[in-house]
Amino acid sequence: MKGAERRGASRRACLKLLAAAGGVAAGAGGASAVGKLGPAPKGTFRVLTPEEARLVESVAEQIIPTDKDPGAREAGVVFFIDKQLAGPYARFAEQYRVGLDCLQKTCLAAHQKRFEELSWSEQTRMLQSLESGKVPKDIWKEPNPKAFFNLIRDHSMQGFYGSPRHGGNRNYASYKMMGLEYPRLIGQNRYAK
Repeated sequence: MKGAERRGASRRACLKLLAAAGGVAAGAGGASAVGKLGPAPKGTFRVLTPEEARLVESVAEQIIPTDKDPGAREAGVVFFIDKQLAGPYARFAEQYRVGLDCLQKTCLAAHQKRFEELSWSEQTRMLQSLESGKVPKDIWKEPNPKAFFNLIRDHSMQGFYGSPRHGGNRNYASYKMMGLEYPRLIGQNRYAK
């Protein structure tokens, strides 16, 4: 992606403010580089197919883009979403499956390309259309496009800012970005590291 096309800096600043306002509290720590996410090994996903996982990863990267800090891709947000769809978010699995299919059909109808093949700005416009509900009604009968966008946005944020033990925030990417140590909440650390 070309740097001129990407406007992640303003989104990144907004995400930092949202996370800080959300009550993430810990001492200061140093930020360090986080390695790039390579392709997922075969059989890694529990609920998502490899094609669906690539699409979720591309959408999440649009929501939390990589800039000078790691984005959703490097933080492994897709692994968080897949892990949660196999557990506490199982009720959303069908909504993901149908919504992702509708998103691909919308991209193919409008651009003759899959979402992952679109340019950064085309992907942005496609998600803006989804968020505003301005998508083909013959494709988007169910789920509601706005609700689907909000769902994948919320889960992307949870995967990026949540604890790595839930499948995302690889190498504490968001904590390092915000200059935080791993949050230790007294009485709340019920899981072994």
